[in-house]
Amino acid sequence: MAASNGKQQGVLLDVRNLVKHFPITKGIIFSRQVGAVKAVDGVSFTVRRGETLGLVGESGCGKTTTGRVILRLIEPTSGEVIFEGKNVLDLSKDELRELRKDMQIIFQDPYASLNPRMTVGDIIGEPLHIHKLARGKEREKRVQELLEIVGLSSFHARRFPHEFSGGQRQRIGIARALAVRPKLIVCDEPVSALDVSIQAQVINLLQDLQEEFGLTYLFIAHDLSVVKHISDRVAVMYLGKIVELASKDQLYSSPKHPYTQALLSAIPIADPTVKRQRIILKGDVPSPINPPSGCRFHTRCPYAMDICREKEPAFVDTGDGHFAACHLVPAAQSAAEKNNN
Repeated sequence: MAASNGKQQGVLLDVRNLVKHFPITKGIIFSRQVGAVKAVDGVSFTVRRGETLGLVGESGCGKTTTGRVILRLIEPTSGEVIFEGKNVLDLSKDELRELRKDMQIIFQDPYASLNPRMTVGDIIGEPLHIHKLARGKEREKRVQELLEIVGLSSFHARRFPHEFSGGQRQRIGIARALAVRPKLIVCDEPVSALDVSIQAQVINLLQDLQEEFGLTYLFIAHDLSVVKHISDRVAVMYLGKIVELASKDQLYSSPKHPYTQALLSAIPIADPTVKRQRIILKGDVPSPINPPSGCRFHTRCPYAMDICREKEPAFVDTGDGHFAACHLVPAAQSAAEKNNN
C-alpha cells in the first residue's frame, strides 16, 4: 500500500437522494404489498477524500441501511451513489465486483462477521484470492503483513476466530477490509460491541491506518463521544433523514437542530463537579412505516410549531457548511416561504 500524508482534496463519494423502502406484504399465496418500512428516505451527503464522516442517530434511524445500500449489499429503492464519477447503482455484476476493491466494510459484530470454519489466514486471504491479487507464498506473506499492520502476530494466521477476544476479532475484520487496498471503508459501528478500553485501541488503530494509507471512512455509530474523537464532519440522522450536517467543531459547539441538542446533552461528562442540563425527549421514535407529516421530529420536539406539523423543513446551509433541517433556523424558514410562493 502506498502511504499518504495529510487530508486529500476532492469528493470521493456523493450520495444523492438515496431511498430504501422495505415492502410489507400480506398473504401467503397471492401476496400483495400493503405498506413499506421507510428505512432511508431521501438521504444526501458527500464524503471527501481522506476524511472521516460520522453518521449518528438512535437505533433504527437508518444508519446501517444507508451504509449497506451505498455498497449495494442491499439494493436501493431509488437515488444515486456516485463514487469517483461512477454511479454504483448502475453497475453490472462484473463492474461491481471490480469496484469492491475500492469500497469495503467493517461490520459491527466481530463474532458473527467471521466464518468460524475458516482460519484467520483464510479469512484475510479470501479477498486476495477472489480479486486475484495474490496467490501461494505471496498470499501468505501478504496475510502476515496485514496481521502485523493491525497489531496481531503472523502466527495467528493458523488459528480460528473462536480463539480470539472481541477486540482481536475486530482487528481481523479490519485486516480483511484492508486486504484489497480500498479507498473507502464503511465502518458500521465497529466498536459498539467492545469494552471501553478496547474501543480506544481500535479507534486509534483506525486513525493510524487512515493516516498511513490515505483511507476515507464513513463511520456509523450512536456513541457521540467516539464520533467526536474520530470524525472530521458529522451527519445526524433521524427516522430515515439527515437533519443536521456540519464539521465536528461546529456541531458539538453550536448544534442547530433540537434533536442534535438532545443527543449532545446526553453525553456523560468526566468531571463530576460540572453539571449539564439534560434535554429529555418525550415519547418513542415514530414508526418508519408511517412517519409523521411535516418535520419527522415534531412529535418529540419541545419547540414544535404548527408549521412543523404541516411542512417538511428544507435542508439548508446556515453558514460555513453547517446544514440543518429545522423551521427554527431562519434559512430554513426563508426556503419554506420561497417554495410556497
